[in-house]
Amino acid sequence: MLRYGLRRVLNSVPTILIIVTIAFFMVRMAPGGPFDAERSLPPEIEQNLAEAYHLDEPLPAQYLRYLGNLVRGDFGPSFKYRDHTVTELIAIGFPVSLRLGVSAIVLALFFGTLLGSLAALRQNSSLDYGVMGTAMLGIAVPGFVVAPLLSLVFGVHLGWLPAGGWDGGALRNMVLPVIALALPQIAVIARLTRGSMIEILHSDFIRTAHAKGLPTRLIVFRHALRGALMPVVSYLGPAVAGIVTGSVVIEQIFGVPGIGRFFIQGALNRDYTLVTGVVVFYGTLLIAANLIVDLVYGWLDPRVRYE
Repeated sequence: MLRYGLRRVLNSVPTILIIVTIAFFMVRMAPGGPFDAERSLPPEIEQNLAEAYHLDEPLPAQYLRYLGNLVRGDFGPSFKYRDHTVTELIAIGFPVSLRLGVSAIVLALFFGTLLGSLAALRQNSSLDYGVMGTAMLGIAVPGFVVAPLLSLVFGVHLGWLPAGGWDGGALRNMVLPVIALALPQIAVIARLTRGSMIEILHSDFIRTAHAKGLPTRLIVFRHALRGALMPVVSYLGPAVAGIVTGSVVIEQIFGVPGIGRFFIQGALNRDYTLVTGVVVFYGTLLIAANLIVDLVYGWLDPRVRYE
């Protein structure tokens, strides 16, 4: 497994290089520049700004300079957040985004697995149809539609929870953003768990366990659930990607001071280094998450070999 992990890490280097290259050039292809929103400046000052941030160099030279800094772990200075480097901004926003993302993943795993298992155990019942119908609705409705609705209903009309803000990570402020992030993943995990659980429950070893007189609760938790979770574990990589990309929008809607806020503001302000740094950071994070998922999959299923 160690050799497999090292090989995957080495193979991820070209992928990260491609992500860096695409992000670097695409953000610079957008109309406008990082200092276009400033008041009219004398040409001498504009030239000094371009020289200070190396924007006067040819684009290939800027790219090679950025790669060299990136190897040393330096994402460069932010063009808009003065006196802050991109690394500092990521360090400020990432703990907030991580807290939201982990909470949403845990919530999605718990309720998705629970609802999918209940639907499988009551196959073709009203509970099954209700869970699967709700899951389809959760998959079809995007997060940027669900989030304003949750804020409007529970924050504005009912007043049960804050409609926005962070308040230092208070639980009341986390509820709506976490639910908005978790709902689509709950729906997908519930469907995956149901399908896999139904297949496992019709397996020979489950019939043998029933024939031996084992209680249903023991059969489900000890024998069926572990096998039923295999597709869910495989989906965790894309689930993390969905939550990470979704959090960019959700954080903006609820006014959460995570990386998503910096990313959107950086894109609007043409903050080249900030946008590129966040994309590279997220890309590396997703590659690491997929590697962890593959290793956990092998731990759950002894039949998997990494040679």
